[in-house]
Amino acid sequence: MHRARGLFDEVVVLVAVNSDKRPGVDEEERAAAVRAALPVEWTSVTVVAWSGLTSDYCRSHDVAVIVRGVRDTTDLQAEYRLAAMNQSLGVPTVLLPAQPELTRLSSTAVRTLGR
Repeated sequence: MHRARGLFDEVVVLVAVNSDKRPGVDEEERAAAVRAALPVEWTSVTVVAWSGLTSDYCRSHDVAVIVRGVRDTTDLQAEYRLAAMNQSLGVPTVLLPAQPELTRLSSTAVRTLGR
């Protein structure tokens, strides 16, 4: 998020539903947790829970670009496919490599730490 803030005037963190994952809490609770973790001075960042396609949200809310983080080559392959799909739906994607200290961070690791 920090680097996205440096690239864009406004950043929307979309906490979406992924039917392939079982997060343990719903998207509204996850969005609230993200909001609580943000520095108060990050007024250009909005956190939104969403259950539809990311590209649908972007088109209906005038979001011009999707920003996604990439931890490793496995992520890159998956993110490239997702970026191609979103591009075909009219929303380009910017892929940002993760900072080295964050490459091992995953949703599974976050859930494990939260227990």
